[in-house]
Amino acid sequence: MIETLRIHELAIVDEAELEFGPGLNVLTGETGAGKSIVLGALAMLAGGRASSRVVREGASEARAEGVFRTERAPELESLLVERGLEGDAHELVVHRSFAPAGRSRARVSGQIVPVATLAELFEGRLEISSQHDSQALRRGESHGRLLDRTAGLLPRREAVEAGVREIRALDAERHRLQQAARERAQRQDFLGFQLREIDEAKLDPEEIEAMRTSRSRLAHSERLREDGVAALERLAGDANGESRGGADLLAEAGRLLAALGAFDGDFGALGERLVGVTAEARDIATELERLLDGLDADPGRLAEIDERLHKVERLERKYGAGVAEVLEHRDAVAEELAGIEGADAREAEIEAERAERVRRLEADARALSKGRRKAAKRLSAEVEEALRELAMPEARFGVDLSEAPREEGLPCGPGGFEMPRFLFSANAGESPRPLHQIASGGELSRTFLALKQALREAESGMVLVFDEVDAGIGGEAADRVGQQLAKLALHHQVLCITHLPQIAAFAERHFRVDKVTRGGRSVARIAAVQGTERIEEIARMAGGDAPGKATLRYARELLDERAPNSSSP
Repeated sequence: MIETLRIHELAIVDEAELEFGPGLNVLTGETGAGKSIVLGALAMLAGGRASSRVVREGASEARAEGVFRTERAPELESLLVERGLEGDAHELVVHRSFAPAGRSRARVSGQIVPVATLAELFEGRLEISSQHDSQALRRGESHGRLLDRTAGLLPRREAVEAGVREIRALDAERHRLQQAARERAQRQDFLGFQLREIDEAKLDPEEIEAMRTSRSRLAHSERLREDGVAALERLAGDANGESRGGADLLAEAGRLLAALGAFDGDFGALGERLVGVTAEARDIATELERLLDGLDADPGRLAEIDERLHKVERLERKYGAGVAEVLEHRDAVAEELAGIEGADAREAEIEAERAERVRRLEADARALSKGRRKAAKRLSAEVEEALRELAMPEARFGVDLSEAPREEGLPCGPGGFEMPRFLFSANAGESPRPLHQIASGGELSRTFLALKQALREAESGMVLVFDEVDAGIGGEAADRVGQQLAKLALHHQVLCITHLPQIAAFAERHFRVDKVTRGGRSVARIAAVQGTERIEEIARMAGGDAPGKATLRYARELLDERAPNSSSP
């Protein structure tokens, strides 16, 4: 339950602190006094949206802070421990602030948290219902969700909704694949041609490099032989032995320097170095002679190599600068082709996957329908009983489970096989008809409260907030609504904004909201009323701002009748 609510610079409230208690708490006051600001502050603490307009003009920020007791919410305490947000001694402090620029911050137990965390913490634990919510009963699409919530079927409903989304996604993917089939076929032919052309060339970078070397050798064999022989003669001498080659001259120079080494070691060292140079020169001459012996002017082989390299160069012009790039392009083409070929396989996978999803969806929808049939009977009985307690003894309430429209190719809609609709009849002898078509404002308010009673009676420990659930009613109906709120308050902490004295008199804590002018500005004042002040407020609600003795006596009688639930003397 919420123990303390503090409000700072929110709308027309500059400062306020409310100490709530268990059971039924009511807020009363003139229309426009600022009662809904309290609900707005609670909604902020529960993670609701708010705009920068909530900040009181001239203030640096608006703040709402709530102190909650968590003894009766062990699941919440476990969740807080799991997130490292636990408070002290079953106490949870939640803080929310807004700046005029629109920046919002949330804190739980002193730690900054995302605003979404507040919604997660208070989901199913703090529920705010407004007159707008009761008017939502006029929208038939809300009935199915209310019925499913009553029966604990929301997880099953979510499974059905998810199943429909998944099948729609598969259908969209299949449609995209089918639309692109012609383009894929054309692309597949084009890529297939490229792949065959490259693969038929049987490219090997080392082989092509060796072939280019061979081509150069064959194309310049005459020059290589002529100049190579000249170089060999300079290294090894001519074949007739008429001239000495460079290697012989180097060897002779080495011998001379080695002999001089006997007189000077530096000369000997140079001679040793020439030994190595001479050996290298003789090796070069031997290798050069081998190369010259292998030279063969083969025009046929040259033409064969030219033809092969021409094909390679044509591929390089089309697909990449060099054999390596051509092969990289080939791999990319093969990968894209595999993806295109996989598209056809994906269509088959989609068909199989879709059939399985449809099977699961039908199973979930059947289970949802079965639960709804049971829930409809139970809810009808519970709501009718609650309506009798709300001074509607002849009212009839039912749930129509007519078949819902479905999309082509889907076994059901997102809400299942049926579209639940609440049926209502206020008078004896009248057949129940769609609630959203025939119920008056007061009847809607009482039906909404009856539904809340059916939804929440099996639970306990929530904070239930009602904003003018008494709209459109009065007299005995107002008294019955107060009784129902008091009944709910046996299991939950209930906060209610009301304009009816019959309801306010049931409260265990009563707060009055007044709007005053201070320094030329409107300011809302919120204070708990007890004793005489409470009698006067109940009388004001019953008879206006200047109640007479009879109205004051009526107010005392109302409070006396509800003495077990009242803080009044």
